[in-house]
Amino acid sequence: GVQTCALPILVTTGEGQTSEGEFYESLSTASNLGLPIVYLVEDNGYAISVPVEVNTPGGSISEIVKGFPGLYVQQVDGCDFMASYETMQRAVQHARERRGPALVHARTIRPYSHSLSDDEVLYRPAEERESDAARDPIARFPEWLVAQGHATEADIKRIQDEVDAEALAAVDDALAQPQPGAETIHFAVYSPDVDPTGEQFDTEDDPQFSGDPTTMVDLLNACMKDEMRRDPRILVFGEDVADVSREQYLGKVKGKGGVFKVTWGLQKEFGGTRVYNSPLAEANIVGRAIGLAHRGFKPVVEIQFFDYIWPAYMQLRDELATMRWRSNNHFSAPVVVRTTYGGYIRGAIYHSQTGASLFTHCPGLRVVCPSNALDANGLLRTAIRSDDPVLFLEHKHLYRQTYNKGQYPGPNYMIPFGKARIVKEGTDVTVVTYGATVQRAFVAAREVAERGINVEVIDLRTLSPWDRETVFNSVKKTSRVIVAYEDSESWGYGAEIAARIADECFPWLDAPVKRVASTDTFVGYAPQLEDAILPQVSTFVSAYESIVGY
Repeated sequence: GVQTCALPILVTTGEGQTSEGEFYESLSTASNLGLPIVYLVEDNGYAISVPVEVNTPGGSISEIVKGFPGLYVQQVDGCDFMASYETMQRAVQHARERRGPALVHARTIRPYSHSLSDDEVLYRPAEERESDAARDPIARFPEWLVAQGHATEADIKRIQDEVDAEALAAVDDALAQPQPGAETIHFAVYSPDVDPTGEQFDTEDDPQFSGDPTTMVDLLNACMKDEMRRDPRILVFGEDVADVSREQYLGKVKGKGGVFKVTWGLQKEFGGTRVYNSPLAEANIVGRAIGLAHRGFKPVVEIQFFDYIWPAYMQLRDELATMRWRSNNHFSAPVVVRTTYGGYIRGAIYHSQTGASLFTHCPGLRVVCPSNALDANGLLRTAIRSDDPVLFLEHKHLYRQTYNKGQYPGPNYMIPFGKARIVKEGTDVTVVTYGATVQRAFVAAREVAERGINVEVIDLRTLSPWDRETVFNSVKKTSRVIVAYEDSESWGYGAEIAARIADECFPWLDAPVKRVASTDTFVGYAPQLEDAILPQVSTFVSAYESIVGY
């Protein structure tokens, strides 16, 4: 029989918005999965001053999308109350019976300018505006009610007076409400209830080690398995993350499990409803994750390469990061976005990108970048158990290095956000870094130690928040500091650290705050170019010697 669902979803949009890629990504997923979604396109013919034929080939979005399999498409005069009601009834019924999504294309009017800063007289002639006014349902529908004998003129007048009174009362009530005080601005940027920097997330001193040392890939995979066993709300999806999309092949093939094998075996254990492939559409991945997180799920999604996160940036910055704050803590979307990061892999400009500062610059996002397998395991567990959105940067150069292997630390091992690790203690120079430059800084520190320069190496581990206390204490001890990062030097993540040190540690400094970073270029494909662009051990050695000699 027909499956029934009492809760189809209504998505409303204007015809201008249907030009955005996310509109088509959404339709694709809704059609692919047969989702009970009703799309209502209220087409008033103008996106501010841009007419529909400029936005939409042929001027009709419903004609364009008729080819989507399983999509029930209806056109209606959106100014005709009865026709609109009947059309929406059919669309809702279609979705409610789980026959797939529906799209209602309603041709409406815009009886005034788009906004207070817009003057439609500048681009719409009088005859066009008058034609719209003649279709206005606020005028037409009461006339129809009277003509059909459903109401009298007195009834209409009474209804209009009641509506006016209700609207005016609502305005008066709104204007009388107290405005939020300036002291409230920081409330609900992050969860006020779950603090991932707190002690309850610090089990780092009590690992339950077992097995042989293994790679970052393996310990990330182990963390996700632990967490998915603990919490059935966790979902994992993204491009290629499943073992296979065609589940009849399970058991016949080894399985993909991500292009770096980080999610390998998750689908086999937890099934295709909790671990599944998405289309190659990053905004779609993050947008779906936001919606699922709203409804109580815990999406742990993958953006296959950081280089391709940019189509999702609007979803991440405008929607995900702001969700809790703009709703005054009434809504949240604690999504974890895992993505591979950085260079040192001979990957050229589209597989070597950094750019953490574009995300640490977003209030509401936590940003994490571990340098070794053990930290990756503990920080990912904290990310999943926290109640904030987290961008989890997994440096692909570090996935299978031997120097950063770690033992499995048990299913409750957590490292709090904002807690740096002192990789090597020293007295002469502090170097503050993270990710793939940690090992280079460390190797260089050992090299200059033979010449009497004692370097303290700090691995930040989390970039937002960052451990000011550890950094400042180290700077006060050594009086010289280098901030190192793989991003290009100008406007990079380290600039903020350097500025804070200059602000708050100036009395202790015996030399200017220096930076070690990539050149202000892209990452070239030729090995000799990559070596010249990215910070090397020799870059750190020169920096240590230079700052000590200042």
